[in-house]
Amino acid sequence: MNKLKWCVKQRRGIKLIEPNNDLAIAYIKKAENSLRAAATLKDNLDWEISASYYTLYFSFYTILMKVGVKSEIHKCTLTLMEEVFNNYFSNDDLLLFKRSQKARVDLQYYSDRNLTEDTLKKIRKNRAVFFRKM
Repeated sequence: MNKLKWCVKQRRGIKLIEPNNDLAIAYIKKAENSLRAAATLKDNLDWEISASYYTLYFSFYTILMKVGVKSEIHKCTLTLMEEVFNNYFSNDDLLLFKRSQKARVDLQYYSDRNLTEDTLKKIRKNRAVFFRKM
């Protein structure tokens, strides 16, 4: 609960807004585009993982727009999933989101960090499942 309180206090953190179906549709389209991109980027791991992460992120953000919640800090968006929407998401969903986020950061921002084969397989196998769940 402390993470949630911290997020609410941040300028770009969690804010209540009017639910917006148009934005929800726009974000699900972004998620769909990211999913398609991830499938075509298998020869470029950095960008495949980035597209995979954004498939998950935009998919979940669609739900936030439908219920009227805005969060511009990715860790706060994850906190919402963990603490507010925890009855909807399984531990596997949450772990996939966390692993994808970590993998994206590790591959995009660091040249000395690697991705385990297990994590790569789980991301590839479950990104479309997560998208459909949204």
